[in-house]
Amino acid sequence: MKVIRWILGRIILLLDFVFSPRGIKRSAEEQARLDAKASQLALYQFDACPFCVKVRRAMKRQAVKIELRDAKNNAEHRAELETGGGKIKVPCLRIEDEQGVKWMYESSDIVAYLEKEFA
Repeated sequence: MKVIRWILGRIILLLDFVFSPRGIKRSAEEQARLDAKASQLALYQFDACPFCVKVRRAMKRQAVKIELRDAKNNAEHRAELETGGGKIKVPCLRIEDEQGVKWMYESSDIVAYLEKEFA
């Protein structure tokens, strides 16, 4: 089963690379403003997770640079995800704002949030 998941993961990554979406073109000032806003976000993810790929593709379409944190191979990020979010489940978007830190787990919710905040 582990071999099958590994093979499927590589196929997912290859297709993501081949059919990578184009980002939105913005003025330098607008992009800098959105990059500053995105600096408050972090995406906990696994490389070959299809739901994580979905979120990363949405990030690319919106041309937003969010820090990616590997919760599979990095024990520190995995522990942060479990402590802060309450469970080890990816993708998870960590949103830090003036009201505190929020953890968003569902890929469709994360994509909707990115489209609302960065479109």
